[in-house]
Amino acid sequence: MTRLLFASVALAALIAGNAAHAEEKAFPAKLAGQAILPANTVVPAPADAPAFLKTSGKFTTPDRKRTEALGTLPGKDGVRVTDVKLPLDGQPIQGFSGIKTMADGTFWTLSDNGFGSKATSSDSMLFLHQMKFDWATNKAEVVKNTFLSDPNRIAPFPITMEGTDTRYLTGADFDIESIQPVADGFWLGEEFGPYLIKVDSQGRLTDVIPTRVDGKPVVSPDNPLIQLPGNPVSKMPVFNLKRSGGYEGLAMSKDGSKLYGLLEGPLYKEDGQVEQADGLTALRVIEFDVAAKKWTGRSWLYPLSKGGEAIGDFNMIDATTALVIERDNGAGTTDRACADPAKPEPTCFNAPAKHKRVYKIEFNDANVGKAVRKIGYIDLMNIQDPDNKKKAGNVAGVYDMPFVTIENVDVVDATHIIIGNDNNLPFSAGRAVDKADNNEFSLLEVGEFLNAK
Repeated sequence: MTRLLFASVALAALIAGNAAHAEEKAFPAKLAGQAILPANTVVPAPADAPAFLKTSGKFTTPDRKRTEALGTLPGKDGVRVTDVKLPLDGQPIQGFSGIKTMADGTFWTLSDNGFGSKATSSDSMLFLHQMKFDWATNKAEVVKNTFLSDPNRIAPFPITMEGTDTRYLTGADFDIESIQPVADGFWLGEEFGPYLIKVDSQGRLTDVIPTRVDGKPVVSPDNPLIQLPGNPVSKMPVFNLKRSGGYEGLAMSKDGSKLYGLLEGPLYKEDGQVEQADGLTALRVIEFDVAAKKWTGRSWLYPLSKGGEAIGDFNMIDATTALVIERDNGAGTTDRACADPAKPEPTCFNAPAKHKRVYKIEFNDANVGKAVRKIGYIDLMNIQDPDNKKKAGNVAGVYDMPFVTIENVDVVDATHIIIGNDNNLPFSAGRAVDKADNNEFSLLEVGEFLNAK
């Protein structure tokens, strides 16, 4: 009887272990091509933009004081100084934070809010980029830039360029992080509100839609409609999402009828605790009806895996499965790790990258309100490179992505996906301790991963 009990317990443990293993199964990935856009790629502001927007990065000192002299402020990743300095003469094409594969072989992507916060980004213009990649020559070409504006006064708050004729939008107005091109323009996921916003094909704002989950507003501390109380003992304004916790991911159903916004941060409950699923911190996937321009009331929970701290991008594979980038907040490689992480130095990485993955998930009618199913993942720190396709990295036969933020992923065809980093110009330095990261776009062969059930 005792032997039978032990056998039953062992079998149960084996089944549980196999289930956990299946959920976290690693799949191989092979580098099939790479295209690199140099870090310090800058374009002129549009001819009709105000003089204020002809340069960018003028408010990036710790005290936010204006600095007009070009190239006089060091870019820093913690205590490490990068090789790109601010302010810039023009607008940087950087911070790529969402990508979508198009039928013509090009890709639409976007730069996020600029220099890391509302306070630093009032001279950073918001714009989208149509791009083409030549995997044979490793070239990334910007085919077209589309700058965002609000000529019809759609924004429900005063924008930075309120008093101008052109009313261009800046990183002090919205923090755009994800993109879905449609026939009449683009849907964009945003973090300050967080808002779901729509622009037409010329980049002109047409819709700003506040977020609701379970019938309640979702509000970030950067929401422009929040007001501080008149005295320090008054009740503080209510928000239920951390700063920079909005729509890092935005996917669209294959029939175009639904959008799925994936928050980067978990919602806070009334008791101050964050939402969880299966004992893990969980993020919301929120469904939006495109035709009605309303939230459907349906949502799912995305549990972060052990070691995961945020998501980076989100795109559908088919009707019920999708790709999600999950990451930690580390950058750099362990071979250059600081001896004492608590004492960072300019010549080492105090928190090397470890958890950088792309997950395949499933969510459908059956698990509405519950956790998505994690089918498996590929490890972005261990991409096989037997044909020596990489143009960056130090390990023979392996391509890695030791970047703090990796925020671009989409399906290219039945066996390939595209992946790209956000270099947070000029602040992120994960490839080298003292150089701003380039924009690396890589084509990965992942047929087994895409076909996994």
